[in-house]
Amino acid sequence: MNLFLGIDIGSTTVKMVVIDEDVNIINYSYQRTKAVETGGLSCSGKCTACGRCNMGAIRKTVDDFLSEKGFTLSDITCTVVTGSQITEDVLRIIPYDRKVSEISAHVTGALHFYPDAEAIIDCGGQDSKCMVYNEKMGLWTSMMSGVCAAGTGSYLDNVALKLGIPVEQIADNVNYESNVEFSSVCAVLSATSVNKFKNRLPMGDILAGACKAQARTILNSVGQLLLHRCGGRVLFQGGVASNRAVAYYLQMLVGSEITVPQYHQVMGAIGAAILAKQYHTLSDTHVFRKIQYAPVIPKSSALRVQYNKADFMGSEKDKPLVWRNLFFPMEILNAFDVRTLTMETYAALHGPDQKSVKHCMDIAARKGFDQQTCSFLRVLEGLDLERPAFAVSTSQPCQQGERIFDDLASDYGFEDRCYSVHTPLNADSSHAVEQLTQGLEEAIDGLERALGRKLDTERLRQACILSNQAADYARRCSELRFTCPPLVRSSKAVYEGLVFSQLWGRQELVDIQKMHYEELLRCKEWAEQRYGINDTHRLLWLHLPPVYSRDILNYLENTCNAPIIFEEINYVGWEPLDVNDPIRSLARKILTSGLLNPKLRIDYIRKEVEHAKMNGVILYTHGFGRCNLADRPFTKRLKEMLEGIGVPLLTLEGDCMDASIDPCSTTTKIESFIESLNSKRYGNLFGLR
Repeated sequence: MNLFLGIDIGSTTVKMVVIDEDVNIINYSYQRTKAVETGGLSCSGKCTACGRCNMGAIRKTVDDFLSEKGFTLSDITCTVVTGSQITEDVLRIIPYDRKVSEISAHVTGALHFYPDAEAIIDCGGQDSKCMVYNEKMGLWTSMMSGVCAAGTGSYLDNVALKLGIPVEQIADNVNYESNVEFSSVCAVLSATSVNKFKNRLPMGDILAGACKAQARTILNSVGQLLLHRCGGRVLFQGGVASNRAVAYYLQMLVGSEITVPQYHQVMGAIGAAILAKQYHTLSDTHVFRKIQYAPVIPKSSALRVQYNKADFMGSEKDKPLVWRNLFFPMEILNAFDVRTLTMETYAALHGPDQKSVKHCMDIAARKGFDQQTCSFLRVLEGLDLERPAFAVSTSQPCQQGERIFDDLASDYGFEDRCYSVHTPLNADSSHAVEQLTQGLEEAIDGLERALGRKLDTERLRQACILSNQAADYARRCSELRFTCPPLVRSSKAVYEGLVFSQLWGRQELVDIQKMHYEELLRCKEWAEQRYGINDTHRLLWLHLPPVYSRDILNYLENTCNAPIIFEEINYVGWEPLDVNDPIRSLARKILTSGLLNPKLRIDYIRKEVEHAKMNGVILYTHGFGRCNLADRPFTKRLKEMLEGIGVPLLTLEGDCMDASIDPCSTTTKIESFIESLNSKRYGNLFGLR
């Protein structure tokens, strides 16, 4: 008899299910995890007998669970694991055949019992999830809560602890007629309200307020997806679904019937067990084909790094230094023949040193710049910078940048040598072009006074010619990547950030882009002998990457086998510069680069997604959507556009500079997103072909 084991290890509980070939449940278990004794541990290698470490204790729990029916792990045909606590070390302690995301596991389990389900809410100890079937795209879309504990089981555990009752008895003591309301914004604020009123109000009223806050927070954090569904059954599962009061208030808020399945506590483990059966069946006839890349040495990347180091290390100390933000035209500064420090890029170089990053942010906080200010800019407040001869910036992409520049100008004593160009958003307006042209001319006037020399118009003209040549090669490179199988790893390419380069207007960038184009031609020849354009996933990466680590992109491309075809910050979308009217032409370049104009940006994303046959888009929302290059209004418009052409969007919340606030759910979101794409492209979520 074939037996299939599903294990779901969450932050507070471990769930296990064994099924047979006919998906009959042979045994299931739901247990809370406990911390082991403190003290030094020496691994005996015998987890079933020891159990002195956390994973050893869970292994012992698994073995005890199987022994209840007279089984051991050797009797299990296939094991699939899921859950937030599954790490690489688990495989060493609990042998398993495959890991899947919690989202796919919960959807699979739910659909086995309720094939008509169109929406699922899962609320566990660490996070909340909402899954909705998008009929137009033919796949399940999902949303997960971030780092906040509000809307999770941990919140109700805390409430029960403060009130001195078992969490299992909360629903029995709720006064369902109560009008008491607590904060649904934050678990800490809500728990504070519980503390405040626990001696003033009856317990039933306090519990009602807490459960209402829990239900409302679940909807606030992940319930947006429910707005787009067309009726149908909504399932509520996970540990919190045991609290019928939360289910009651959820039903009131959602406005349609909420169904709590019989096996709601172990639905993820059931789904994992069913997927174990599917994987066992498929692996006999299908294979996993790992994406490979041409063995071409990227000399262009090494050359790019060499020139960038020379710029940032200031090898030409005899030249005056100018500070610049990302969007002020380098053609002007290179025509002035100055050293340039692109401030955000310089801050990014310090990203891998998280101790230094935190120190810099502490200094910024003491000066009043909190988390509403971009972390790249906050890091600048704590760095030891060389005093510039002049500083130029643009009001976009971040108006907080103007405040940081102004503050630094005060600190370093050059308030009279700093200029910010106002950047209108309406690229289609001739008035916007003229306004920006005037701003650039005023910046040039300030530079001329500070440097004591006039801008050489012939050098500016030559810089524009070189920019056009480099841009032409960049567009050819983009076209190759758009129309071919995967050519290069995005985990390396995205950190080049071509549009922000300090080399625009210099011969070096022309040479680099020409070399890169020739390398891509060799990659194309190699790749097309092995892959067709539809043989792999084709993803587009929007916005910036986390600069402190390549783990997220490596996880996507290596672990999930999902190549990123292109990165937005390497896309040259502006028209060739008019060398006979350079200032006005550079103004137009700023307005039409795409990143600064949401409407224009969405238009070119749509065109390139369709042209390159992308089947997924990923947006990294630096600063949890506070950056206006990836804020919630832009995300909403982008999502609606992509859904209109049948392409799913994955939004990853995090911070490009601060690793400490990245949600622990990031890999789960990536994993489930790729599993959905696998199901649509290959007919199974494992990526077997």
